[in-house]
This record gives sequence, structure tokens and C-alpha cells, in this order.
Amino acid sequence: MKTQRYKLEVAYRGSRYHGWQFQKALANYGGIMPPEGEGLPTIQERLSKAISHVIGHPIKVVGSSRTDTGVHAKGQLAHFDTHNLSIPIEGMRRAINHQLPDDILVRSIEPMPDWWHAIHSTMSKRYQYFIWHEYDRPVFFGELAWHRWKPLDVPAMIEAAQHFVGEHDFKSFVRPGHKRETTTRTLYCCDVSYRAPKLVIGIEGNGFLWNMVRIIVGTLVEVGLGRFTPDDIPKMLEAKDRTAAGSTAPAVGLYLQWIRTWRGDEDLHPGEDDQVLSEE
Repeated sequence: MKTQRYKLEVAYRGSRYHGWQFQKALANYGGIMPPEGEGLPTIQERLSKAISHVIGHPIKVVGSSRTDTGVHAKGQLAHFDTHNLSIPIEGMRRAINHQLPDDILVRSIEPMPDWWHAIHSTMSKRYQYFIWHEYDRPVFFGELAWHRWKPLDVPAMIEAAQHFVGEHDFKSFVRPGHKRETTTRTLYCCDVSYRAPKLVIGIEGNGFLWNMVRIIVGTLVEVGLGRFTPDDIPKMLEAKDRTAAGSTAPAVGLYLQWIRTWRGDEDLHPGEDDQVLSEE
């Protein structure tokens, strides 16, 4: 039976969800237990149910990034395969969005060749971290930004951020228990922009480790507070010890901004057996 692979671009507000990945509700779960046969509320679970309802058969949605609990996305990429080829693409998108809650949106659907894969075809990703830098807290979007009111030395943060650019062993900037064979990653940029009261940290790389972006952000904020200097960043990288780096920023201000993937050149795309350098 002929099947078609579809690429999805998905935006979501992660505040009410336990991250992207399917999760079972364990016996010690402290919240409201989900219905029999369902897991905890996750983006993958909600999206899979909506798509399956529209196309009329069960599917598996594969996402490029396993974003953590509370993390948001402007441009998450995912794919699924279906043998139902009768639904026009825009009609499918609208029908899926009709089945989704108002904090998840499929922004686009596009047919792709079978070799294209949301994980294995990923080239780079960019995250943004949003800090509300003002004495008063943001009343209307408190779950979408990290509120920091103390004075921050933004020029020092900008200087410190440049030390993260390039290929480094980020062992000092990963949460213990990550289970990755290598902690070496390449960051293409790490920038800090400030237009009061909005402070945004942008980080682009070929892949990320568990809590890596949030630890980098927490460390940069501590540079802004004067607890570290920009020259401390190379020492932290060299230490390869989590205790050498700064604190972990909360998930509330983190956004997956976009993902770039291989496209249209079958001689260049990575194979299914290649190492996947992505873990958030």
C-alpha cells in the first residue's frame, strides 16, 4: 500500500504539558490520572490523537526535539506517514487544528520523500530564551517569560555569550543522567539582545543536551549579576563538571524557535544510522 510522509511545523505553548514526548502516568504521579490507556498530557500525545482522528487510522508522530515540561515552540518539526492520500493538504491542516486545543497549532503540512526524517535530517536548531527584566512581574504572560528584576550587566553577558560559540565539550552544561555517549556539540551563535524590559538570549547549534540551553542561560544571568565574569566561561567549559557552571534557568522562558533540515539533496542527507545530536 502506497504511503506518503508529511512534515509538520508545529507551534505550542508548553505550560500545560509534560514536554513533547509520550509519558506514562506512573503510580507516584501527583496530578489527575489520565483516562485508561492514555498517558500524561504531552504535545506528541495530543497531536497524534488529532491526526489519527482526521486521517482515520493510528499514526506515529516523530518530533525533531524532545522539549521538556513547560518549554514552548514556535517551529517544532515532526513527521508522520499515512496511506490516506485523499485529503487535500490545507484541508488536512485545518481539520487537525480543529481537533487540537487552542495552545497547539499546526502551522504547515508538506509532503516529503521517504528518506526525510524529523530527527535524522536535522542540521541545526535555534532556541530563544525570554527574560522580562523589570521590577514588576509580567501579569498577563507570567508563564511565558522568566521574571528577573535585579540589575544585569548586559554588556558582560554579551561578551560571555561569545565564549560558547564553536565546538566544545559541554559536560559542565548538561544535567546529570543525560545518558549521551558524547557531550561535544557545536554552537553557531549565542547572542544576547536587550530592549527594556525584554532581554532575549538566542542560541543556535547542531544539537543540544539535556537542559543545556537553560544552564547556559542561567550562567549568563549570573554573569549579569556579577557572580561570574566573562572570562570564567572558558574555565567552566574546560572543567567538564556540572558544579563548575551556573544555575539552570526555569523552563518558562524557553522557546524552540526554528529547525533547519536537509532538503532536496539525497546525496547529502544523513542516514538513519547516523548519530543524532539532539536532546533537550
